[in-house]
Amino acid sequence: MRSFVLPVAASAVFAITVLSSIAASAEVAAEPPVICAALADAPPAKLIEICTALIDNPATTDSDRLEAMITGALHGSGETARALAEIDAVIARDPNRARAFRARGEILRQSGKIEAALEAQNQAIRLEPDNATGYENRGNAFNNARKYDRAIEDYNEALRLKPDFAQAFSDRGAAWYFKGEYQKAVADYDEAIRLDPNRARTYTNRGSAYRKLGRTELALRDDTTAIRIDPSEPEFFDNRGLHLAGNGDYAGAINDYNEAIRIRPEPKFLTNRGDAWQAMKDYDRAIADYDAAVRLDPAFQRAYNNRGAAWRGKGDRARALQDYAEAVRLDPSDKTAADNHREITLEIERLGALSYQKNLPSFNCATATRQVEKAICADPGLAQLDRNVSDVFLRAIASAESGSHRAALALTKQQRDFIAKRNASFSRRGYDLRQAMEDRLDQLNTIARQ
Repeated sequence: MRSFVLPVAASAVFAITVLSSIAASAEVAAEPPVICAALADAPPAKLIEICTALIDNPATTDSDRLEAMITGALHGSGETARALAEIDAVIARDPNRARAFRARGEILRQSGKIEAALEAQNQAIRLEPDNATGYENRGNAFNNARKYDRAIEDYNEALRLKPDFAQAFSDRGAAWYFKGEYQKAVADYDEAIRLDPNRARTYTNRGSAYRKLGRTELALRDDTTAIRIDPSEPEFFDNRGLHLAGNGDYAGAINDYNEAIRIRPEPKFLTNRGDAWQAMKDYDRAIADYDAAVRLDPAFQRAYNNRGAAWRGKGDRARALQDYAEAVRLDPSDKTAADNHREITLEIERLGALSYQKNLPSFNCATATRQVEKAICADPGLAQLDRNVSDVFLRAIASAESGSHRAALALTKQQRDFIAKRNASFSRRGYDLRQAMEDRLDQLNTIARQ
């Protein structure tokens, strides 16, 4: 059984992220003068200060004032709605200003609104069909939408218009990486680095491609270069940690994860460090890291799956079963979690240890905080009913997933809605918890028999 996932293969998810220059941190030692320009590479606070002074200056021309309103600095400082509102105002004044559409598209893309981002970039290209940045930006949106061939077409056009466009080479390298064309990715990263040797992210991205090609030493060298250029970026340490862990150097990986977590604690960094502890069979430290990851993000699915493996390593099959079940609930399409849940269940049965499940709810009573959960834990009948609901739900999910992923997702949403309603309705007048759970069990049994 593949008990837990060392995410070395997934390192590109962390590092190969198509970025624009909105709110990007400087990656060179000397700081250039801050200029108020759209998508300028400068600290947002400083850019806001410079641009506000320009906007408020009576001597500023109308055209320059509009340009100062589309820098993206407000978005970089967390005021995305205000940034988009100002850009909308610019477009209302001048609907032919392509730069405003490009800025709007980039902000929307970084906000995860890919379709709207593509609409904005399409309009920018219609207005300025010979502007390389427009194609680069739309390529980024296609990359985020996982339409890699379309992204590559746009990067090609950007490079035709601007052959020395380092960012386009770097982002096309990301598209090749996601397509599994790692040698082509390396070639594009090589050219991006030749044109712009001070961009840290290109090195760490090339390192991920090298890792896929089995060239570990080159991968580690690139990660180290990225860290040297910009030691403030935690993902660079995390990426090097993933590569070290892939080589079996778990102690070295933990050192890098420590630094990533020190800079900015994130569930993925904590989970990666937990994986390294687990590989060293230090299950208690691993579980502590997974616990911390789940506290930061209760929906971080990989932490549950890997914590389940750690509980299993400690011999606590009951807690392993609970964590695997939660991992399946969060992502019914995760075959590793589903296999783990099925196999630990069979193992418990083979050992004649079904008492692990008797009167044991689907969650950990030791960490239960909701009053409804405490009530379930205090009543053996409710606890067993909760366990039955969970078990039938997991069987129904497995059956649905084999036929339709969409059906499995719909069933997962129904279960989450049931639990949310249960949590909100408990202790309200007229709400019968036992009856609600029995009704849900009947519904799930009906679905499972179909």
